[in-house]
Amino acid sequence: MRTATVERKTKETDILVELNLDGRGETDLQTTIPFFDHMLELFAFHGLFDLKVVAKGDIEIDYHHLMEDMGIVLGEALKSALGEKKGITRYGFFLLPMDESLAQVVIDLSGRPYLVYKVEPPRGSVRGIEVSLFEEFFRAFSNHAMMNLHITVFYGRDLHHIFEAIFKAMGRALRQAVSIDTQRKGTPTTKGRL
Repeated sequence: MRTATVERKTKETDILVELNLDGRGETDLQTTIPFFDHMLELFAFHGLFDLKVVAKGDIEIDYHHLMEDMGIVLGEALKSALGEKKGITRYGFFLLPMDESLAQVVIDLSGRPYLVYKVEPPRGSVRGIEVSLFEEFFRAFSNHAMMNLHITVFYGRDLHHIFEAIFKAMGRALRQAVSIDTQRKGTPTTKGRL
Protein backbone atom coordinates (compact mmCIF):
# COMPACT_ATOMS: atom_id res chain seq x y z
CA MET A 1 0.00 0.00 0.00
CA ARG A 2 1.29 3.43 -0.95
CA THR A 3 0.16 5.34 2.10
CA ALA A 4 1.48 8.02 4.40
CA THR A 5 0.52 9.80 7.60
CA VAL A 6 2.12 13.18 8.27
CA GLU A 7 1.61 15.55 11.19
CA ARG A 8 2.81 19.12 11.56
CA LYS A 9 2.36 21.27 14.66
CA THR A 10 3.49 24.87 14.91
CA LYS A 11 2.36 27.88 16.94
CA GLU A 12 0.10 28.74 13.99
CA THR A 13 -1.27 25.38 12.80
CA ASP A 14 -1.91 21.78 13.84
CA ILE A 15 -2.37 19.45 10.85
CA LEU A 16 -2.76 15.70 10.33
CA VAL A 17 -2.92 14.23 6.82
CA GLU A 18 -3.48 10.57 5.93
CA LEU A 19 -3.10 9.76 2.23
CA ASN A 20 -3.63 6.53 0.30
CA LEU A 21 -2.61 6.80 -3.36
CA ASP A 22 -4.38 3.55 -4.25
CA GLY A 23 -7.73 4.39 -2.73
CA ARG A 24 -11.25 4.97 -3.99
CA GLY A 25 -11.56 8.73 -3.56
CA GLU A 26 -12.94 8.57 -0.03
CA THR A 27 -12.46 11.63 2.17
CA ASP A 28 -12.74 12.85 5.74
CA LEU A 29 -11.88 16.55 5.58
CA GLN A 30 -11.86 18.97 8.48
CA THR A 31 -9.72 22.00 7.63
CA THR A 32 -12.11 24.55 9.24
CA ILE A 33 -12.33 26.22 5.79
CA PRO A 34 -15.42 24.76 4.05
CA PHE A 35 -14.53 25.88 0.53
CA PHE A 36 -11.02 24.41 0.89
CA ASP A 37 -12.55 21.14 2.12
CA HIS A 38 -14.69 21.14 -1.03
CA MET A 39 -11.62 21.65 -3.26
CA LEU A 40 -9.68 18.86 -1.50
CA GLU A 41 -12.70 16.57 -1.86
CA LEU A 42 -12.72 17.19 -5.62
CA PHE A 43 -8.95 16.56 -5.81
CA ALA A 44 -9.23 13.24 -3.94
CA PHE A 45 -12.34 12.07 -5.79
CA HIS A 46 -10.84 12.66 -9.23
CA GLY A 47 -7.46 11.27 -8.20
CA LEU A 48 -8.99 8.19 -6.53
CA PHE A 49 -6.98 9.06 -3.43
CA ASP A 50 -8.27 8.34 0.05
CA LEU A 51 -7.59 11.50 2.02
CA LYS A 52 -8.12 12.35 5.67
CA VAL A 53 -7.31 15.84 6.93
CA VAL A 54 -7.73 17.25 10.42
CA ALA A 55 -6.40 20.80 10.48
CA LYS A 56 -6.66 23.79 12.77
CA GLY A 57 -4.99 27.14 12.45
CA ASP A 58 -5.12 30.78 13.40
CA ILE A 59 -7.89 31.48 10.90
CA GLU A 60 -9.20 34.28 13.09
CA ILE A 61 -6.13 36.18 11.85
CA ASP A 62 -5.97 34.94 8.26
CA TYR A 63 -6.26 31.74 6.22
CA HIS A 64 -2.67 32.09 4.98
CA HIS A 65 -0.86 29.97 7.58
CA LEU A 66 -3.32 27.11 7.39
CA MET A 67 -3.44 26.94 3.60
CA GLU A 68 0.33 27.16 3.17
CA ASP A 69 0.96 24.57 5.88
CA MET A 70 -1.66 22.29 4.31
CA GLY A 71 0.41 22.41 1.11
CA ILE A 72 3.52 21.50 3.10
CA VAL A 73 1.89 18.52 4.84
CA LEU A 74 0.06 17.22 1.76
CA GLY A 75 3.30 17.48 -0.24
CA GLU A 76 5.23 15.58 2.42
CA ALA A 77 2.53 12.91 2.50
CA LEU A 78 2.68 12.50 -1.28
CA LYS A 79 6.47 12.26 -1.23
CA SER A 80 6.38 9.70 1.57
CA ALA A 81 3.64 7.59 -0.05
CA LEU A 82 5.60 7.45 -3.33
CA GLY A 83 8.73 6.11 -1.62
CA GLU A 84 11.42 5.37 -4.22
CA LYS A 85 8.92 5.95 -7.06
CA LYS A 86 9.68 2.59 -8.66
CA GLY A 87 7.37 1.73 -11.51
CA ILE A 88 5.42 5.00 -11.52
CA THR A 89 4.41 6.71 -14.75
CA ARG A 90 6.00 9.93 -13.40
CA TYR A 91 4.24 12.37 -15.73
CA GLY A 92 0.62 13.46 -15.66
CA PHE A 93 -1.46 15.88 -17.68
CA PHE A 94 -5.10 16.89 -17.66
CA LEU A 95 -7.13 19.58 -19.38
CA LEU A 96 -10.48 20.10 -17.67
CA PRO A 97 -13.50 22.31 -18.40
CA MET A 98 -15.82 23.56 -15.68
CA ASP A 99 -18.63 25.44 -17.34
CA GLU A 100 -17.02 28.65 -18.69
CA SER A 101 -13.56 27.86 -17.22
CA LEU A 102 -10.77 25.75 -18.68
CA ALA A 103 -7.80 24.61 -16.55
CA GLN A 104 -4.73 22.56 -17.35
CA VAL A 105 -2.45 20.83 -14.85
CA VAL A 106 0.84 19.19 -15.87
CA ILE A 107 2.98 17.25 -13.39
CA ASP A 108 6.44 15.71 -13.35
CA LEU A 109 7.33 13.79 -10.17
CA SER A 110 10.95 14.58 -10.93
CA GLY A 111 12.33 15.23 -7.47
CA ARG A 112 12.91 18.84 -8.59
CA PRO A 113 10.29 21.23 -7.23
CA TYR A 114 9.09 24.03 -9.47
CA LEU A 115 5.75 25.81 -9.77
CA VAL A 116 4.48 27.63 -12.84
CA TYR A 117 1.19 29.27 -11.92
CA LYS A 118 -0.75 31.12 -14.61
CA VAL A 119 -4.13 31.84 -13.08
CA GLU A 120 -6.14 35.00 -13.67
CA PRO A 121 -7.52 36.90 -11.89
CA PRO A 122 -4.80 36.87 -9.21
CA ARG A 123 -7.00 38.80 -6.79
CA GLY A 124 -10.48 38.37 -5.44
CA SER A 125 -12.12 36.11 -2.91
CA VAL A 126 -14.40 33.14 -2.91
CA ARG A 127 -16.30 32.14 0.23
CA GLY A 128 -13.99 34.37 2.29
CA ILE A 129 -10.71 32.99 0.91
CA GLU A 130 -8.40 35.41 -0.87
CA VAL A 131 -7.64 33.48 -4.08
CA SER A 132 -3.96 34.47 -3.99
CA LEU A 133 -3.63 31.96 -1.12
CA PHE A 134 -4.18 29.09 -3.53
CA GLU A 135 -0.86 29.93 -5.19
CA GLU A 136 0.81 29.68 -1.77
CA PHE A 137 -0.85 26.30 -1.20
CA PHE A 138 0.30 24.95 -4.59
CA ARG A 139 3.84 26.32 -4.15
CA ALA A 140 4.17 24.59 -0.76
CA PHE A 141 2.63 21.40 -2.19
CA SER A 142 5.06 21.38 -5.13
CA ASN A 143 8.11 22.16 -2.99
CA HIS A 144 7.43 19.49 -0.38
CA ALA A 145 6.28 16.80 -2.81
CA MET A 146 9.42 17.57 -4.86
CA MET A 147 7.41 17.84 -8.06
CA ASN A 148 7.37 20.05 -11.10
CA LEU A 149 3.86 21.53 -11.28
CA HIS A 150 2.38 23.70 -14.02
CA ILE A 151 -1.10 25.16 -13.57
CA THR A 152 -2.69 27.20 -16.34
CA VAL A 153 -6.19 28.61 -16.56
CA PHE A 154 -6.88 29.55 -20.17
CA TYR A 155 -10.09 31.39 -19.37
CA GLY A 156 -12.84 31.60 -16.81
CA ARG A 157 -15.13 34.09 -15.15
CA ASP A 158 -16.52 32.53 -11.97
CA LEU A 159 -13.84 32.05 -9.30
CA HIS A 160 -15.54 28.97 -7.89
CA HIS A 161 -15.50 27.35 -11.34
CA ILE A 162 -11.87 28.34 -11.96
CA PHE A 163 -10.62 26.67 -8.78
CA GLU A 164 -12.93 23.70 -9.15
CA ALA A 165 -11.42 23.09 -12.60
CA ILE A 166 -7.90 23.38 -11.16
CA PHE A 167 -8.44 20.94 -8.29
CA LYS A 168 -10.24 18.39 -10.46
CA ALA A 169 -7.48 18.60 -13.09
CA MET A 170 -4.86 18.30 -10.31
CA GLY A 171 -6.46 15.07 -9.10
CA ARG A 172 -6.65 13.61 -12.61
CA ALA A 173 -3.09 14.63 -13.56
CA LEU A 174 -1.62 13.32 -10.31
CA ARG A 175 -3.56 10.08 -10.71
CA GLN A 176 -1.78 9.57 -14.05
CA ALA A 177 1.62 10.48 -12.64
CA VAL A 178 1.45 8.12 -9.65
CA SER A 179 -0.07 5.23 -11.60
CA ILE A 180 2.04 2.11 -11.99
CA ASP A 181 3.49 1.46 -15.44
CA THR A 182 3.42 -2.33 -15.70
CA GLN A 183 6.18 -2.28 -18.33
CA ARG A 184 8.62 -0.43 -16.08
CA LYS A 185 10.42 -2.22 -13.28
CA GLY A 186 12.64 0.52 -11.92
CA THR A 187 12.57 4.24 -11.42
CA PRO A 188 11.39 6.21 -14.50
CA THR A 189 14.60 8.10 -15.24
CA THR A 190 17.81 7.56 -17.16
CA LYS A 191 19.68 8.95 -14.13
CA GLY A 192 18.77 5.92 -12.03
CA ARG A 193 17.19 7.98 -9.27
CA LEU A 194 14.55 10.69 -8.96
